[in-house]
Amino acid sequence: MTSFQDIQQALAPDLKLLNERIESALSSPNELMNRVVRSFLEKRGKQIRPIMVLLTAKLLGTVNDDVLAGAVAVELLHNASLIHDDVVDDTLTRRGNPTINGAWDNHLAVLMGDFFLSNALLQGVSVGKIEVVRSISNLGRLLSIGELDEIYTAHNSHLDEDTYFEIIYRKTASLFVSCVEVGAYGVGVTDHRLDALREFARLLGLCFQIKDDVFDYFSDEKIGKPTGNDLREGKVTLPLLYALHHSGSAQAPAMMELARQSQLSPAEVDSLIAFAISEGGIDYAYDTMRRLRSQAEETLAIFPPSQWRDAMLTLFDFIISREL
Repeated sequence: MTSFQDIQQALAPDLKLLNERIESALSSPNELMNRVVRSFLEKRGKQIRPIMVLLTAKLLGTVNDDVLAGAVAVELLHNASLIHDDVVDDTLTRRGNPTINGAWDNHLAVLMGDFFLSNALLQGVSVGKIEVVRSISNLGRLLSIGELDEIYTAHNSHLDEDTYFEIIYRKTASLFVSCVEVGAYGVGVTDHRLDALREFARLLGLCFQIKDDVFDYFSDEKIGKPTGNDLREGKVTLPLLYALHHSGSAQAPAMMELARQSQLSPAEVDSLIAFAISEGGIDYAYDTMRRLRSQAEETLAIFPPSQWRDAMLTLFDFIISREL
């Protein structure tokens, strides 16, 4: 498999079953809730996380009912976190469409996020394996801590790279680790192969967040200029972090001071973006992703060659190359 579309095609029957289960899990006697769910599911993304569950199961065995239930659980928990994040960040659109809080209000969005979360836990319990319940419960804990870490470290231009990676592990990579755990537990694998897949998923999840951070430095066609949302919220991500701590430019002290400010004008955001780009921050982010990808390939060396091992690496390449 050489593209993400190849992966989607190979998993098409399983993804069809997955989406049928998601719709069934989110069905309720409340018509307002059903209307909100339908609106939300019409705008579903690429489902990279449940795909990760399915690929893990294929690599280690086969997709069964436990694997599908686990895949539904992680997708619902992921979506619950997005719904809640939109409320916290006052985000009114996602992928060009209104969020739940944007189309309705925060009260309904919080309740819908809770509804998704509750159903994620029910799906996890239905597998009947305590390891799955533990993985999903721990995931919810790590996602919450990661988001709080990000709020706590906002405007901290002295943030070091190790701390940055700890934060993005909790807020993003932990979800991918849970995906391979759920997939492996679904087929009864708990040995050294799972350890290797955990490390692969950790590296993939770190790359996913680094690439998301890179997006913030470039033009969004819908608005015609760099988004700068992270910078406006005080988030010092890898490109700027590298530039601030490795630049020999005379601008560096002023940029360091600017990054500490609690409020930034559009011109100041543009200045930080230009500084990060000109001082090699974006190049460094891509170099880091390539290094992590090389490490990830090494972790899969314990598995014999197969289309599913290839698919894992193709998914990793897609994460790095994807566009906004």
